[in-house]
Amino acid sequence: MQPIPDLKNNMSFEDFKTEVLNDYKIAVTSRECSLLGRREVLTGKAKFGIFGDGKEVPQLAMAKAFLKGDFRSGYYRDQTFMMALGELTVEQFFAGLYANTDLNLEPMSAGRQMGGHFTTHSLDENGHWKDLTKQYNSSADISPTASQMPRLLGLAQASKIYRNVKGIDTTNFSIQGNEVAWGTIGNASTSEGLFFETINAAGVLQVPMVISVWDDEYGISVHARNQTTKENISEVLKGFQRTKDEKGFEILRVKGWDYANLIETYQEAAAIAREDHVPVLIHVTELTQPQGHSTSGSHERYKNKNRLKWEMENDCNLKMRSWIIESGIATNETLTDIERTIKKEVRIGRKNAWDLFLKPIVKSSQELVTILTNYASSSVHSDFILKTKNILLAIEEPTRKDLLSKSRKLLHHSIGDVSPERQHLVNWINNYLQENQSDFSSHLYSETDKSPITIEEVKPTYDKDAGVVDGRIIIRDNFDFIFNNHPETLIFGEDTGYIGDVNQGLEGLQEKYGELRVADTGIREATIVGQGIGMAMRGLRPIAEIQYLDYLMYALQIISDDLATLHYRTKGRQKAPLIIRTRGHRLEGIWHSGSQLGGVINLVRGIHVLVPRNMTKAAGFYNTLLLGDEPALVIECLNGYRLKEKLPNNIGEFKTPIGVVETVKKGNDITLVSYGSTLRIVEDVAKDLLLVDIDAEVIDVQSLLPFDLNHDIAKSISKTNRVMIIDEDVPGGASAYILNEILNTQNGYQYLDSQPKTLTAKAHRPAYGTDGDYFSKPSAEDIFEAVYNVMHEMSPDDFPKLR
Repeated sequence: MQPIPDLKNNMSFEDFKTEVLNDYKIAVTSRECSLLGRREVLTGKAKFGIFGDGKEVPQLAMAKAFLKGDFRSGYYRDQTFMMALGELTVEQFFAGLYANTDLNLEPMSAGRQMGGHFTTHSLDENGHWKDLTKQYNSSADISPTASQMPRLLGLAQASKIYRNVKGIDTTNFSIQGNEVAWGTIGNASTSEGLFFETINAAGVLQVPMVISVWDDEYGISVHARNQTTKENISEVLKGFQRTKDEKGFEILRVKGWDYANLIETYQEAAAIAREDHVPVLIHVTELTQPQGHSTSGSHERYKNKNRLKWEMENDCNLKMRSWIIESGIATNETLTDIERTIKKEVRIGRKNAWDLFLKPIVKSSQELVTILTNYASSSVHSDFILKTKNILLAIEEPTRKDLLSKSRKLLHHSIGDVSPERQHLVNWINNYLQENQSDFSSHLYSETDKSPITIEEVKPTYDKDAGVVDGRIIIRDNFDFIFNNHPETLIFGEDTGYIGDVNQGLEGLQEKYGELRVADTGIREATIVGQGIGMAMRGLRPIAEIQYLDYLMYALQIISDDLATLHYRTKGRQKAPLIIRTRGHRLEGIWHSGSQLGGVINLVRGIHVLVPRNMTKAAGFYNTLLLGDEPALVIECLNGYRLKEKLPNNIGEFKTPIGVVETVKKGNDITLVSYGSTLRIVEDVAKDLLLVDIDAEVIDVQSLLPFDLNHDIAKSISKTNRVMIIDEDVPGGASAYILNEILNTQNGYQYLDSQPKTLTAKAHRPAYGTDGDYFSKPSAEDIFEAVYNVMHEMSPDDFPKLR
């Protein structure tokens, strides 16, 4: 571990002066970036700006306590901290503001997030783990307020796992669990439930976490009196303060302009968290926000004159400047020279970033102008072409949109013009679109050799005298194999540990593998998922269990905004291969039943959504996923744990393929598509349909995201010429998604002789009881009659009207 700097005891006064002045230079640089950044937005060069002005000095102190191997999970004002670590240059700051798509120039997100969102690279260009113990680490920021908190919990818990669980290969990930997870949040965002949920969970788990609350008394325009009881979050959280006899948080308070005390406070917090694995909250008060919340408005609209005057007098940079002079570290003249020099450096850095952003676009613009010049010389549309060319020449600072919009509209006005010159333009547009689209759309999913989609199926095998057991036995034994062979795996959730989950799919495994690897949690779905995200980002393979599918809604924002976008928003430089395990489908009642998958699959692109019809299929999915590097949601059938299945003899080794459907019954008259518990009903109905001479082909989707990569459903329709999709989601839900995939992605429409049909649950949640289930969801009779009616429409003579 690197030494923690001690500004009091281990430095000469000259070294101390150098350290302080270097810190002041960073603070001034950061402030100048904020001031100039706002101007860039207001002049139109950048779209939006949110900056860290007013928070510079406490972030310097935080950076001094932050060691290599540590992780940050912060919000969008921590630019000074990143600069102090050497992880953000002036040019990179502005490259982010301009949304430069070159990852080498804008390493935070390659222009995929607005400025102020910071990250470091956990993966190399091939998607393989770097040595995280030898670098400063920042998990990729997200904008939704307090959403960084659940992930912070998992980043901290990883250290606890690495310190206490034997047998894990910690190479690249941890040195004896000594790493601290550092969180930052604005005072107003502490009003979010995600903050309180994380605070409570961290106190229970006792993980090495330090949370800094930057308190400037406002949340956008809303004062703390409307945000926080007592207008003071550390007062509110007093009950979490640890005592001699009770575990909890250490709560520290410090003024945000007090440079010396900030350093001492952060060193104290780091020692407590790092050595004792006790969470710490630092309430940093008396901060300011000189430019207001963001470029969307001015703080003069909501702060009175007295507050504005106070902020000017108590600006942390100004206070640090005065302290430096009063302490004899530097004179006013010296500091003035420093400030002038830095202003010039920041302006130079801004210009360099802008020039580098424009350079490839200008080059492409010149190429396009040459093509248009040649085209105009031979076309009857020369006047319009030259007009377009002159418009492009007049744009001094073009965007890619300018080039493509103008050139594509030109094609619209020259339809029917056949010439080599026009074809040259067409080729340029096609190539430019192809070359640039990946800059905005790549890495939604893994593009490495570890993608689970590439893992081939291994079918379950059976002894001749294979026994028939409850499905829960298969899933339990498979988890037993996983935990025994993969020490980096762990599972946690409500009722997951001691009783082995509510359906006994983990029976006896906590006793065998310990409370850290098979763990009970509180009722707090968002931070259950957050634990998984953070631990997965540090090389562990967590399985976060959400008890029922509808409970997933508590965590859906975290899943959608954080987990699903992580790989994309870092352009493949961070990943969190978390598996979320839940159960749903076929039960009676409004709660814990039904399949609300239409909403889920349209909010979690970037995550695999898998819907196995039985426990053997589910177990195979876990085996596949653990060999890959992507996150996934596995939805087990809630009524399948007691259903009988043959016991495979290759538990832990068979693998269910991802993105591949299975034809469970061949047929010639109609293709029936379903998944999960409903699939089993469809199988039974297919047998009954044979009695009326309808030979249905039955296909199990298995995987909603991704969906039928081999287009096997379209191949089936080419044979049957008819298709029906049956599920228990609401109308327009997952069935509509499936139909869209079949018609528009697989072009299955060309094979249809009958209208494609969907059969779904009613638009409401399922009513309670057996009759409620029958009248709410597709029953066997509903399916039979719907299929029969399709055949009746096709041939009324062969299939007389049923009723």
